[in-house]
Amino acid sequence: MSTAGDGGLDVAALPLFPLHTVLLPGAVLGLRVFERRYLDLLRECGRNGGTFGVCLILQGEETGAPAVPAAYGVEARVEDFDLGADGVLQLQLRGGRRFHVEHTRVRDNGLVVAQVQWCTDDADDELRPEHSLLATLLTHIIEQAGPAYEPGSPILLDQAGWVGWQLAQLLPLEDRQRLQLLQVDDVHQRLDRLLGWIPT
Repeated sequence: MSTAGDGGLDVAALPLFPLHTVLLPGAVLGLRVFERRYLDLLRECGRNGGTFGVCLILQGEETGAPAVPAAYGVEARVEDFDLGADGVLQLQLRGGRRFHVEHTRVRDNGLVVAQVQWCTDDADDELRPEHSLLATLLTHIIEQAGPAYEPGSPILLDQAGWVGWQLAQLLPLEDRQRLQLLQVDDVHQRLDRLLGWIPT
């Protein structure tokens, strides 16, 4: 459920799935689910069409006691699911909107639920000349990575937001670097960060 918070910004109650990885907007993530709290969450999402958030774990583990999540994360939608040979549910998630965690509570079953504020959607800006190297680099990476990463339209290779998130997914970055990018609203500042991380 979403409501208008202070200043008219969208806030919502969002269940969290803390992981030792960072889900990025538009990225695909495979996930095995076997804990009761998360199976209950998926049933709940299936009934009401809801979503959940993925946050990087700052302290704790993916199983057992509730972990401490990072203050920024990404909304996750289930694109596909299957049962593995071992009977464990396997999900394919797609990253959506970014959010900022305002505060959390823990349900009796150990599920962490956050009050989140949705981050600003990316501006539809074109790449600036100083970032043209990043588009060239992304094109070369996609050629090696295969058709799964090809843009749906060549126009996307000129869009600062899309180029930034694709590079954040495909470059060998550390989780803390990807988390830093989630905190940046300006698409060009995000590209500045990526440019600074590429060895010269």
